[in-house]
Amino acid sequence: MNALAQEKDNDDLRSLYQEIILDHGKSPRNMRVVEHATCTAKGNNPMCGDKVTVSARVKNGVIEDLAFEGKGCAISIASASMMSQALKGRTTDAARRLMAAVQGLCTGKADVAQAKAAVPELTEAVDELAALSGVRQFPTRVKCATLPWQALVSCLDGAGTATTEK
Repeated sequence: MNALAQEKDNDDLRSLYQEIILDHGKSPRNMRVVEHATCTAKGNNPMCGDKVTVSARVKNGVIEDLAFEGKGCAISIASASMMSQALKGRTTDAARRLMAAVQGLCTGKADVAQAKAAVPELTEAVDELAALSGVRQFPTRVKCATLPWQALVSCLDGAGTATTEK
């Protein structure tokens, strides 16, 4: 493939990723409180002002229901929306592995193939979540994209809070 064709493919992929982020940002899925939640955690990103509360109902190591509430930039809302869709009905182990994969995608420490290898049962979810990888070019936006995931891990750990400031 020549350089011009490669550049067009990259532009097409960036456009698709932007569409996915905008879709989830404008029409978030699972933006509500989980009834009979077994865990809840609040996430805060003071750099951007994002505030997300994640609630889940977990039974026998399986996330039966997952939702979020909050206010923030399109990236944090889209990330929370995609996360909630990807992880309903999945194990907490898969959730933790997918969180690590998303973190890798967002920071540039992993590519899509590596993320898929880390969570082979969620390859379709990784394809959609790859839309978040564009934040790696904007380090402050990495925190926006990963905040809901950090809140989920805090929720599963019973910690109650998560922050992007460490």
